[in-house]
Amino acid sequence: MGINILGMGSYVPEQTLCNDDFKKFVDTNDEWIRTRTGIVERRMAGWEPAWYMGKTAALAALEKAGVKPEEIGLIICTTVTPDFLTPSMASIIQYEIGAENAAAFDLNAACSGFVYGLDTARRFLASDDSPKYVLVVSSEATSRFCDFKDRQTCILFGDGAAAAVVEKSDKIFSSFLGSDGSGARVLFARNLSPAKEIRLKSEFDDGFPEKDVHMLYQDGKTVYKFATQALPKAFELAAGKIGMTKDDIDWFIPHQANVRIIETAAKKLGAHMDKFIITLDHFGNTSSASIPLALNEGIEKGLVQRGQKLALIGFGAGLTYGGIILEY
Repeated sequence: MGINILGMGSYVPEQTLCNDDFKKFVDTNDEWIRTRTGIVERRMAGWEPAWYMGKTAALAALEKAGVKPEEIGLIICTTVTPDFLTPSMASIIQYEIGAENAAAFDLNAACSGFVYGLDTARRFLASDDSPKYVLVVSSEATSRFCDFKDRQTCILFGDGAAAAVVEKSDKIFSSFLGSDGSGARVLFARNLSPAKEIRLKSEFDDGFPEKDVHMLYQDGKTVYKFATQALPKAFELAAGKIGMTKDDIDWFIPHQANVRIIETAAKKLGAHMDKFIITLDHFGNTSSASIPLALNEGIEKGLVQRGQKLALIGFGAGLTYGGIILEY
C-alpha cells in the first residue's frame, strides 16, 4: 500500500539573515559561507513559535488538499525544537486548526524527521482501523539552539515549517529507516539539567562533549562523512525493495544540510545534480522541515508533477537516516 499526497503547505518566518549579517556575531563573510555550504540566506524566527509556523503550514496544506480539519484522524509533528517539553506541538496544532477528531503526537528523528513521519503515517493508514487522512507537520525553530559564537554551526541553520495531508492509495511506495546510535555524541543539543536540589552526584561523565546548555554541538567532519554515505545508502536500500534504480527517479529531494554533501552523495549514486531539488541556498538547514519545504517548493514551481517518482532522503542527529521512494 502506498500513499497519496493530497496537498502541501509551508511557512517561513518574516526575518531573513544574509551571510554578511553574521559578521555581527562571528568572524566570517559571504564568500566563506557560500563556498563551503552553498547557503546564501536563511529565515530566522523572531516572534514566531514553532507551533505557529506548523499551524500556518498545516492550514495551507489542508486548503490545497480540500480537506476539512475535522476530517483529519491523526497529526504527526516532526521537530527537534518544540516550544514546550509538554504538551506536544502536535496537540497544540490540533486545537489551533480545529482538528477535533485527530489523535496527535510528536516525533523526533532530527533531520530525518519528515521521512520517518511520512513512513509512520503510511503505517497508520495501512492499519485495519486507519484514519482517512493523516496530517504530517514538520516545524523547526533551529535558531533557538544555535550558538552564535560558533561560526562552524550558526551559519548553517534556518527556521521554517511545511506540512502534508496524506491518504492511502495504491501508488508506488517503498521505504527504509535506519539509525546509528554510536554517532549520538557527534551532533546533539542538551535538554534541561537536573535541579540542584535533587542532584546526588556533583559530576557524571556521559561521554558527550562539553557545550553550553541547549546549544548545538556538531563534529562537522564526522557528520559530513556519515551524511555522504547515508544518502546513497538510504536510497539504494529503499529503491532495492521494489527493483528501482536512480534512473527511475524523476526528482531526488534530500535533506538540505550542505550542498557539498549533496554533490558528493550524488556522485556516489551516479546521479546528475540536475535531478536534485535544492533550496538550502535560501532556506539553509531547517532540520526536519527541509525536505517538505523543498518538496512543496518543487510542486509550487511546477517541477514536481503528478505521476513522477520521487526519492526523499533524510539524514541527521541520532545518527538517523532514511529514504522513501514514492509516486507523486
